[in-house]
Amino acid sequence: MTPYEAFQMLELRVGRIQKAEPHPKARKPSYCLWIDLGPLGVKQSSAQITDLYTPQDLVGRLVICATNLGERNIAGFRSEVLVLGLPDEAGRVVLLSAEREVPLGGRVF
Repeated sequence: MTPYEAFQMLELRVGRIQKAEPHPKARKPSYCLWIDLGPLGVKQSSAQITDLYTPQDLVGRLVICATNLGERNIAGFRSEVLVLGLPDEAGRVVLLSAEREVPLGGRVF
């Protein structure tokens, strides 16, 4: 398999956070997110992004998600997609996002 073929296997898509609330049962501070991925519907994600973001900061924000990694149960919450981010100089998660409005569910290439 070529590196490009391996990249094509990973499905990265853009979504908009519709709802965000603290995850009360998580061991590490986290949010429960509901993300609108357009034609793929609304998917849930548990994300450890509390250092830089409040729930109010997150609602309406575009994010990049890995959508084909399967589901995980995170402290009783079904996490269907992985929201992508990068560490800043202090190791806090900075979310990846589209720089302008794009159709929800669009695939990263």
